[in-house]
Amino acid sequence: MLAELLLKWPLIRQLRSGSDGTGVEAMSDVTHSLRPKTEGAEVARSICPYCGVGCGQLVYHLEGKVVGIEGDPESPISRGHLCPKGSASYQLVTHDGRMTKVKYRAPRSKSWVELPLDQAMRMVAERVWETRARTFDDTVMHTTGMAHLGGATLDNEENYLIKKLFTGGLGMVCISNQARI
Repeated sequence: MLAELLLKWPLIRQLRSGSDGTGVEAMSDVTHSLRPKTEGAEVARSICPYCGVGCGQLVYHLEGKVVGIEGDPESPISRGHLCPKGSASYQLVTHDGRMTKVKYRAPRSKSWVELPLDQAMRMVAERVWETRARTFDDTVMHTTGMAHLGGATLDNEENYLIKKLFTGGLGMVCISNQARI
């Protein structure tokens, strides 16, 4: 009985096997039964949303829920590595405190109210058009009354379309991109 008990101790198993203690001899029954949280999940390749580097990510999802995010070893940019912010991007989509509804606080109000997304989008569009109408200078054919700062993870095509829409369509001249900062 004592021998059986001693054999459950990882050090004794390591000494008997002559190994370095990093293999199965160091595992308990509980450790043996553990499975990866991504087991059985599908994987989608993605790009980290934080900066302009464009590190590759593997997003594991199971039954419509994200179960893990890690660096993509096949990414020629990051080769499977992520910075601390990229490593924490799982929290970005799963944290309990993540906002999932549109919140609006009217001017001088002390409280926030939830709005339907389509109503919030209409409010933004109305304010863009109102600002353009109020600040557009016909002599130079542009407005400095509003600006756009693009995200660093946008590709060339997306940035091209944004530039065309905002300069040609709205007459904006204050346009920049986070990738330059």
